[in-house]
Amino acid sequence: MSTPFDFSRFLEEQLLAAAKSAGLPESFEPGVRPTEPRFGDYQANGVLPCAKQAKTNPRQLATQLVEALDNVEGFPKDDISVEIAGPGFLNFKLSPALLLDWLKEFSDEDALKKGAGSLLAGETVVVDFPSPNTAKQMHIGHLRPMVIGEAVKRLLAFAGAKVIHDDHLGDWGTNFGTLIMAIKRAGVTLDPNDPEALPKIEKLYKEGTALEKEDPALRDVSRNELVKLQHGDAENTGLWKQIVTISGKAFNEVYGILGIHPDLTYGESHYRDRVDRIYTELTDCGLAETSEGALVVFHPEHPRFAEQPFIIRKADGASNYASTDLATVLLRVEELHADRIVYFTDGRQQDHFQQLFLTTEKWFQEKKHDLPALQHVWWGSILGEDGKAIKTRSGEPILLRQLLDEAVNRAYTIVAEKNPELPEEVKQQVARSVGIGAVRYADLSQNRTQDYAFAWSKLLAFEGNTAPYLLYAGARIHSIFRKLDLDPYAGDFAAEATAPETDTELALARKLAAFPTALELALGDLRPHFLCTYLYELTGLFSSFYNADRVMVEEADVKARRLLLCARTLLVLETGLRMLGLEPVEQM
Repeated sequence: MSTPFDFSRFLEEQLLAAAKSAGLPESFEPGVRPTEPRFGDYQANGVLPCAKQAKTNPRQLATQLVEALDNVEGFPKDDISVEIAGPGFLNFKLSPALLLDWLKEFSDEDALKKGAGSLLAGETVVVDFPSPNTAKQMHIGHLRPMVIGEAVKRLLAFAGAKVIHDDHLGDWGTNFGTLIMAIKRAGVTLDPNDPEALPKIEKLYKEGTALEKEDPALRDVSRNELVKLQHGDAENTGLWKQIVTISGKAFNEVYGILGIHPDLTYGESHYRDRVDRIYTELTDCGLAETSEGALVVFHPEHPRFAEQPFIIRKADGASNYASTDLATVLLRVEELHADRIVYFTDGRQQDHFQQLFLTTEKWFQEKKHDLPALQHVWWGSILGEDGKAIKTRSGEPILLRQLLDEAVNRAYTIVAEKNPELPEEVKQQVARSVGIGAVRYADLSQNRTQDYAFAWSKLLAFEGNTAPYLLYAGARIHSIFRKLDLDPYAGDFAAEATAPETDTELALARKLAAFPTALELALGDLRPHFLCTYLYELTGLFSSFYNADRVMVEEADVKARRLLLCARTLLVLETGLRMLGLEPVEQM
């Protein structure tokens, strides 16, 4: 038998085979999950609900299941012990020999990825982030979609999904009428090569909005400029293209810092000629109706949306977010063949996406379109240390580029103080990894649906669940192998390694073998903080192991197994960090 990558899934499969053999109901679900070390490695609690449903004694049913499991072909009864506990829980414990097999089998990132590849194999997932609005600079509010979106994208790809990243830009809408009016009124010529071009555009828009408030007649001018744009006026189309180009250039600079590389950038403008089909199909199938001049969809079965319309065409005939989002779903199904579409926005847009999903489900059912799984990944706010929305002293949002630059500068100061002997080039590289990583990890380590407070002192700390702590742990392991002139990923020492023996060796080996469970938890509701928690706990167990068990001992087999534990900890730690978007370092 080859060593299972995911022991939790393996036990689920074995128990289902045993349940079938023992004649248990088809509805039986094993309910395997990791358990406290004093009980074992995994626990199955599915016997209790099954016994309740069958009105039989749970311990008797558990005994029956264990006897059947003993006869399941392929179940390694010599390496996985099982005990019946309490009213009918099943506790499983992996043997040290099996843990050693796992450590040897999954020896590099490709092996880990191959093992995880079965989780989402064959699934095509379109991820939609960060989707900023053109003509505006990116601010701290754009941090969460990029950080969370990129981590989820990497998690999905690692688990075997084909991931298509579509950056759905906000590059079409009424704001362009105001902006074009302001540009023409100011007599400004846009220069895509001007590094300050986007701040100037943003300032012009604010000035145009203020002018419209002072002189309402200018609103008609702006509306006229928008109509001309929508009808293909050459001058306005040229200005619009320049604005989109300038915005895209600024966005790509920030994307580059955060390692974000969209596969597609189909903005809202891409769908301006596709929305008529949406209006027609939703009207034909009886979902859309005219209300106060607008085309809307009501959901009478929903407590809020029975009277809160989903407006898919405005009263003036213009499209909006709803119409372009519906057209986007259709394109992603028909052209990208998406099995799942994942949207990343803050929690304030939950109503919009609930209405979008409800409308899509009814529409696709009526028109016999293939319905993908639709998922909205949302999050809370980033707060200052005072518990209020984080802003500059002037009350403006903090620009994201400035925040990232400050993170790198602060990290450089810390790195230079801690290790002044490092070459300057290495200091710069480490500062970038630590600074950007600290900002990312501070966000990802939180349960995404909660608000969190942004504090430099906490996120750059070398203690606690922080990026510097995890990055330093990896650098520390690299230093062990550097002193021995060994490559931790070459694995020359693995052949001589014996099974883990000491308590700390066993605890670390079990945690390493639980890596797939952490992946599944993070993938379950697309919450990367589960992986962060796992990496933090793994690092703590490694520290306990390293402090208790000397690596450099005379016995060759003991030395080999401890080096193996060091190497696999580094492998899992760095693999996990890269999935989260962090860049590991070899020295700090």
